[in-house]
Amino acid sequence: MITQDFNCTRYRLGQTAGHYESYFQRANHPSLARAFWIRYTIFSPVGRPSEAIGELWAIVFDGGSGRHFVSKTEVPIGKCGFSNSEFAVRVGEAVLSPGTLVGSAGSSSNIAVWNLQYRGSDPPVFDLPLDRYDAGFPQAKALVGVPMARFSGMITLNNELLTVDDWVGSQNHNWGSRHTDRYAWGQVCGFDNAPDSFLEIASVRLKIGSIWSKLVTPLVLRHRGNEYAFNSLWRGFAARASYEYFWWRFASTTPSAQIAGEIRAPRQAFVGLRYFNPPGGIKHCLNSKIAACTLRVTDSATGRTETLRTANRAAFEILTDDAAHGVDLCA
Repeated sequence: MITQDFNCTRYRLGQTAGHYESYFQRANHPSLARAFWIRYTIFSPVGRPSEAIGELWAIVFDGGSGRHFVSKTEVPIGKCGFSNSEFAVRVGEAVLSPGTLVGSAGSSSNIAVWNLQYRGSDPPVFDLPLDRYDAGFPQAKALVGVPMARFSGMITLNNELLTVDDWVGSQNHNWGSRHTDRYAWGQVCGFDNAPDSFLEIASVRLKIGSIWSKLVTPLVLRHRGNEYAFNSLWRGFAARASYEYFWWRFASTTPSAQIAGEIRAPRQAFVGLRYFNPPGGIKHCLNSKIAACTLRVTDSATGRTETLRTANRAAFEILTDDAAHGVDLCA
């Protein structure tokens, strides 16, 4: 059951079906526009299991200087280890397990080295209804293994030491046979005026033959002890959303609450990445972890309306095959 094995690897060594799978950890500085994102990944192309690789990515975003550190390493799958029965991940010498991630990515002239610990007791957040995780549709699955995780430790960027002291973020897991055709994804682990609240949201567009679907927008908000899980497929289709480079507006309503919001960031807050797609080709991931978010929440039971805000603690990603976004691809 997904509630018990949510962080176990779905990939099977030698499988011919295409597959990607990633575990990413991310967190924000308590007060500055600074964040890190570290990703352990499997990529296996359709029909070519001998070409499967592990990938390591590390980014440190610095909104104050406008300079972001980016590094990546690719490792043959034979030098990796992924467990199907427990949360144990290894890409080369880099390891990830409950509460710990240690490793490095990049070359001798551009290398990130990390030794981090994290803790968190909140239950996982599921982006989809539980029965969808074993279903064929959608082909891409995602969840948050540890929301509101607190990270501490060290990251070294070449010769610069970055101390991570109680940064709040999350541990995440996603996988599938192909990347979603297009999406915007967002997450907030603590708003400036609601530090214990958590938001997970996506707006996805699927291509079926030559036809594009409308945006499907599932979201989950945890706030004031309540979980507003607007993540059914029907609710996702009923939600309203639109996004461009580099803003996103969304709204969803159920009998329990009304939620509407906006996530945005300037172009210079993004890093461009190349994601290999198992069926072939690449996707461009425009990645920021220092975006702004405003969220308006009306609880139907109490009639109370609140506006949650963060200036630079929101994750904001756009996945596209359109090259006209103007963001340099760094890795």
